[in-house]
Amino acid sequence: MENCAELLNQDFCFSDDEREALYKTIFNRRDVRGQFKADAIPDDVLSRILHAAHHAPSVGFMQPWNFIVIRSDETKQKVHNGFKEANAEAAEMFEAERQDTYRALKLEGIIESPINICITCDRARSGPNVIGRTHIKTMDLYSTVCAVQNLWLAARAEGLGVGWVSIIKQQTLKDALNIPDDIVPIAYLCVGYVSHFHKKPELETAGWRKRLPLEDLIYFDQWNEKRNANEENLIQQIESDIGFAEQFIQYD
Repeated sequence: MENCAELLNQDFCFSDDEREALYKTIFNRRDVRGQFKADAIPDDVLSRILHAAHHAPSVGFMQPWNFIVIRSDETKQKVHNGFKEANAEAAEMFEAERQDTYRALKLEGIIESPINICITCDRARSGPNVIGRTHIKTMDLYSTVCAVQNLWLAARAEGLGVGWVSIIKQQTLKDALNIPDDIVPIAYLCVGYVSHFHKKPELETAGWRKRLPLEDLIYFDQWNEKRNANEENLIQQIESDIGFAEQFIQYD
């Protein structure tokens, strides 16, 4: 692969090793549910991943996030109880042949993980008019999701697993964490060291879904315009790079 420095001769480019470390982190990130260990997360490691989250991009630089770090077993149990209630309801929403598969999946690690982190969005942090949010009002929510992804990738680079628990009623979560009415919980994350990382996402391994081909998801200039002569080289490159991610994955 050509690198940035070779193409642009700029000193702000990353080295080949640095670039590959980023791709390795991205392609080895997993949603962790059942492999958490009880080992404590050192404060310096936790601090680094929180700093990474805080440096996410945000609309109008409003930085709408807060981070609730949860160590209390009592609080975790409240959240877990909310998960169990919602999970039972969720199982009934799927077709009969998928319900058994759903119920066999482990979809959280709330109790097992040493730390849980809830990332929230304060939609009023910068006042009613925010640069970049004047017409797409949900941009602050999307900004907070960027903080989630930053934390997730930084955690993976530190050898930590992260699992996002989304099967819970929002009000139940707010009640458990004493979150004010005007604050929106975006992500409830289980964080900790793990026994191993899976090579593939667990839902893919379980046969729930397969990864879609990238070339089927790209349009050009207009919705549903998939191919044109000018873009054929890019499509061919994407198809030839089908194994690009695999070269970075080394876990069973």
